[in-house]
Amino acid sequence: MIDFTVPTELQSLLQRIKDYISEDVLPAEAEIADPEDVLASWDVVERLRDRARDRGIFTPHLPEEYGGLGVGVLGMALISQEVGAAPLAALGMNCMAPDEGNMHTLLLAGSEEQKERWLRPLAEGRTRSCFAMTEPDVASSDPTNLETTARKDGDSWVLDGRKWCITGAIGAAFSIVVAKTGDDSAAGHRNYSLILVPTDAPGWSVERDPEWMGSHSPGGHPIIDIKNVRVPLANLLGGEGEGFVIAQKRLAGGRLAHAMRWIGMSQRALDLATARLLQRRSFGKELARHQMLQAMIADSAIDLYASRLMVLHTAWKLENGLPHRQEVAMTKTFVSEAFGRIADRAVQIHGAAGIALDLPVGRIYQDARAARIYDGASEVHRMTIARELLKLAMQGESTKAATGDLA
Repeated sequence: MIDFTVPTELQSLLQRIKDYISEDVLPAEAEIADPEDVLASWDVVERLRDRARDRGIFTPHLPEEYGGLGVGVLGMALISQEVGAAPLAALGMNCMAPDEGNMHTLLLAGSEEQKERWLRPLAEGRTRSCFAMTEPDVASSDPTNLETTARKDGDSWVLDGRKWCITGAIGAAFSIVVAKTGDDSAAGHRNYSLILVPTDAPGWSVERDPEWMGSHSPGGHPIIDIKNVRVPLANLLGGEGEGFVIAQKRLAGGRLAHAMRWIGMSQRALDLATARLLQRRSFGKELARHQMLQAMIADSAIDLYASRLMVLHTAWKLENGLPHRQEVAMTKTFVSEAFGRIADRAVQIHGAAGIALDLPVGRIYQDARAARIYDGASEVHRMTIARELLKLAMQGESTKAATGDLA
């Protein structure tokens, strides 16, 4: 029998998080003077972090030795669904991107010294970080295009390059930088490594922070210049040439967390849309009585149902050490696109109010459009999905194993 109930040990935790959002986070949203500059109201975030600690929900994704709750991938998928409806919640609980992903990366590949220097302050909420991979001058969906280099010089790495759309970089204490450390044309992604770089290192600078569509994280998404930045050889994270392998392990959980947050935002958009249908009238009756609009919210419910099942199944495979690359690609693609459809319907139902950015619906819509690009564009994930299908077909096998491999 397949059991879809929430594990007992997570039920009380999820209830505490729901109470935290309704009692602490949602009221605090009104205290953020400028939603695009959360850093200017960081005292609100610090207060929310104190409340999260008091409620026993701070840093749920880390093991207890780092002050966390040891919640696994499946548990974090359920948590991300709740915090997705209110982005301040993830900040308050210290489980927001990119810090959450960087914490996992340090746990996975960091030495004990690196964990003490970089992970522990991050886990305690004393610092922020960023992950510097994407570059403005190359198609970064193919990591072997990346041009930022790190060469050895005595006991140091010397980095040169340019990164952009680096979430959280302004005010971050350090960055995990993806850099080219080899030049063997046959090695492909094995030429790339991860290097820990303090952002106060000479030669690291924020060029500018362009205007971006959608919500803004603390620290923006700026362009970073890296010119002759020197760090110790000991700042290599993992082995030389292992950057892509480590990043892929990081991104699997990260993509699921994004997908579940999108589900939370989608649910909020649908809740707002259904409330709107009950509040407004046209042509002599409530909007909710118009069948065309009923069909729109029904389609959104269908999208949400399918999205939840995909995320939870993929999280279950990941937590149990089962092959999951295909499922992650399908989930990221489907949920990001379902998010867009749900947000679009919510805007349409709200009419002119849907495109006013002083209401949540317009901002949710902007976020939805960006979801199809970051953490792997839909087109790239479709390439991965199709490759697995064709591989099985060429072997004369059914493609069932590459469509979720369910009973």
